[in-house]
Amino acid sequence: MLDRLQELKEEALKKVEAAESVKELKDIRIAYLGKKGPVTEVLKGMGKLTAEERPKVGQMANEVRAAVAVSIEEKEQKLEEAALAEKLRAESIDVTLPGRPTVKGARHPLTSVIETIEDIFIGMGFTVAEGPEVETDYYNFESLNLPKHHPSRDMQDTFFITSDLLLRTQTSPVQTRTMEKHEGKGPVKIICPGKVYRRDEDDATHSHQFMQIEGLLVDEGIRMSDLKGIFEQFVKRYFGEDREIRLRPSYFPFTEPSAELDVSCAICGGSGCRTCKQTGWIEVLGSGMVHPNVLRMGGFDPEKYTGFAFGMGVERFAMLKYGIDDIRHFYTNDTRFLSQFHRV
Repeated sequence: MLDRLQELKEEALKKVEAAESVKELKDIRIAYLGKKGPVTEVLKGMGKLTAEERPKVGQMANEVRAAVAVSIEEKEQKLEEAALAEKLRAESIDVTLPGRPTVKGARHPLTSVIETIEDIFIGMGFTVAEGPEVETDYYNFESLNLPKHHPSRDMQDTFFITSDLLLRTQTSPVQTRTMEKHEGKGPVKIICPGKVYRRDEDDATHSHQFMQIEGLLVDEGIRMSDLKGIFEQFVKRYFGEDREIRLRPSYFPFTEPSAELDVSCAICGGSGCRTCKQTGWIEVLGSGMVHPNVLRMGGFDPEKYTGFAFGMGVERFAMLKYGIDDIRHFYTNDTRFLSQFHRV
């Protein structure tokens, strides 16, 4: 048995030396040192040995097991070190190569303007409301005092999907939907940002899809002077403390009385220039007191409640703020244009 153990030792050590992978070493460990391995078989036959032979065979068997185990561990360590060295060689980095600049994204100027306007109105107690871009004829027109065949509908050349469904031409439907949710109980104090769609020819100042932000405040005792006070705060916070405002009479079917808001020209300070067409003023949005019919459609009693509403084009406010001369720049995804707003 001693000779057999010596043979097994030499045989196992040769296979360990020849092994080229950790898997082969694992197989050798199982084959020679496992429960069904030859060393174990030798130990099982020790019962047939004399009392004098058993200690010698037992000692020899332990020496064989230890020698094979140590040899396997050493070879396994060498193979792992060699594999790591090869991996490091393959993944080596040439630190002398020039770095590759990372192109960072930036907030879109329209997004920045919307967030700025939202922050201003939220600071004045308004909340942000949203609604569907695919609207019904009722919410987009009828609930806003624009019954079927009303001439003012022609002012908004509409994308109709069916005779009753359309792409909304304004964010005003959100106002009616919000008033309905309040079930005739004020106050309602919201702004409604979102996309709107009209069949316009795309040019420097028009787009078939653009962004609007509309505002609505309905409560008891709301007056036109409240609207003017809101505008004064908004304009000074958005355009600067030195800007002045004026309200000009206008017409919108969903407000009565209606007014356009003008802001003093930042270029000439009100003296007149090409930008303001020599008037000293720049028109920025439309507004007015909510028409009694609109209040009724929204579930409010016009004898008890009054309110004001306004609507502004986000692109116009962005163009005025950043001096952009063509609305199409916002939608062409030209990185040369967008990269100017990395710090906006």
